[in-house]
Amino acid sequence: MVEIKKLTADVDVEEFIENYVDIERFMGLCEECENYGKNWNCPPFDFDVMEVWNSFNKLKIIAFKLDFSDEELAMEYSDKELEFILKRLERMKVKLMNDIYTLEDENSYALFLGNCNLCMKCTREFGMPCKMPFKMRYSIESLGGNVDQLIEDIFGFKILYAKDNRLPEYLIFVGGILFDKK
Repeated sequence: MVEIKKLTADVDVEEFIENYVDIERFMGLCEECENYGKNWNCPPFDFDVMEVWNSFNKLKIIAFKLDFSDEELAMEYSDKELEFILKRLERMKVKLMNDIYTLEDENSYALFLGNCNLCMKCTREFGMPCKMPFKMRYSIESLGGNVDQLIEDIFGFKILYAKDNRLPEYLIFVGGILFDKK
């Protein structure tokens, strides 16, 4: 990896809801995911997602763009090698989240960088409470936000994925912090 760039932008929550939140659509997509009902930061939830959005006036979008070197991009990886690399990068989110946690106070709420991976295996799968409720946060996606469109509109990047046993040009982890509590 060549570098990690931090991208930030502040948006009004009302504007964000209007342009990027489609709970019905994204809950439907969540149902197709392997983490649905198996991760504490993934649906289904026992609360109204709109109450989270409507509790704040502002959202600071915080994205981390991980650029890969030409050498890494030229490599063709085996399935296992690529899976290992992507899991290792996924684990980086825990460290990157520290930047977001430091901004949180009693009048704000951090949003996780995608699905929670604080634990090796989420206790939700076993019907047990979250082991880290003090760190677990919901993601923009899990709350019905269209992260792909958001990143393209605000930062001018497309969300890319590994394919054909190759790394994408870059990866982007997207989180944020809701602030200016109502």
